[in-house]
Amino acid sequence: MAVSTSPEAPIPVGEVSRLIGGWIDRLGAVWVEGQITQLSRRPGAGVVFLTLRDPSYDISVGVTCYRQVFDKVSEVVSEGARVVVHAKPEWYAPRGQLSLRAAEIRPVGVGELLARLEQLKRTLTAEGLFAAERKRPLPFLPQLIGLVCGRASAAERDVLENARHRWPAVRFEVRNVPVQGVHAVPQVIAAVQELDALPEVDVIIVARGGGSVEDLLPFSDEQLVRAVAEAHTPVVSAIGHEPDSPLLDLVADLRASTPTDAAKKVVPDVGEELARVHQLRERARRALGGFLDREERGLAAALQRPSIQHPQRMVEQREEQVTALLERGRRTLGHLLDRADSELVHTLARVVALSPKATLQRGYAVLQRPDGAAVRAPSEVAVDEELRARVAEGEFRVRVAAVPGADFEQTVPTGADS
Repeated sequence: MAVSTSPEAPIPVGEVSRLIGGWIDRLGAVWVEGQITQLSRRPGAGVVFLTLRDPSYDISVGVTCYRQVFDKVSEVVSEGARVVVHAKPEWYAPRGQLSLRAAEIRPVGVGELLARLEQLKRTLTAEGLFAAERKRPLPFLPQLIGLVCGRASAAERDVLENARHRWPAVRFEVRNVPVQGVHAVPQVIAAVQELDALPEVDVIIVARGGGSVEDLLPFSDEQLVRAVAEAHTPVVSAIGHEPDSPLLDLVADLRASTPTDAAKKVVPDVGEELARVHQLRERARRALGGFLDREERGLAAALQRPSIQHPQRMVEQREEQVTALLERGRRTLGHLLDRADSELVHTLARVVALSPKATLQRGYAVLQRPDGAAVRAPSEVAVDEELRARVAEGEFRVRVAAVPGADFEQTVPTGADS
């Protein structure tokens, strides 16, 4: 329960320490796992002092135990070993210091470690951290390579020498960190994150030589695996030898069996690339030569065609055809015109023969009533009716008069109109 305090009513430091001790006492005994970083066994002392550290975080806590408790595991436990401790948290009020009073210490065996790693592997696999679709391709020729390795280690030397032998112009950004022990995990994570933040770094290699299962445990740490999974820069894992397979190999974008293999996979060989360029040049030269040969043969075949060697022959042939067609057209048009002329003459003759004017020319006359209607029978006119008589050279007026002894009435002209 929270303690009520204020600037006007503070509580003393001793009271705060006492309250913290009371809360810690209520926690009871707990099982704690960690890695021993410091071990102090003074001759003749009845108490052994340990420092237990969390490998994934920069957190440590002191542990004390009676000598007879530690003697049970003294032959298998040393600095750097992983242990499980059954201890009760204690608060040392005068110094305000937390520690653990161990009643039992158990070393973590290799079999148990491997079982825990297998369980962690299944958990991370279910989350998709090892999925193939997450893997990013490495750049063909990285300009700057980030290298995380131990200081002055064989792994560093193998990567640098082999990479520069394959491509002398390659550059490295090296981060030397502990690659085993309690400080390895946080420093490797910090180095990877620092290199990943540099935009000029094209790929990151995490390298370490071979070792025991315990030595390689930092590279199976969950926090390191997640940090590599979150990196934006492709990461190459080169941990141990071929049989070694920490979880870092599964989450990395590329696994190399050794640091030397990592250098070969990350950097191309300049000799091989020059040979490949030479081969491609020869291939391109042959392809271009073959293309030119085919085109030259095609051009030569085209030049051998009659239409190319004697182009005027086609024109001459077409000219003869055009001339023949022109003559044929002229003859056909002449026949059509002659026939049309003959038909026109005959038609004109028929028209002239049937023309009323031609009839009038032969001495006939046409009698018309005042309204212009032609007189066709004597019964159509009356006595003394005036009519117009049309002849070939003009017309004149006539008047109808009775003619004695005739069967019909005759007309008598009353005047002529020219």
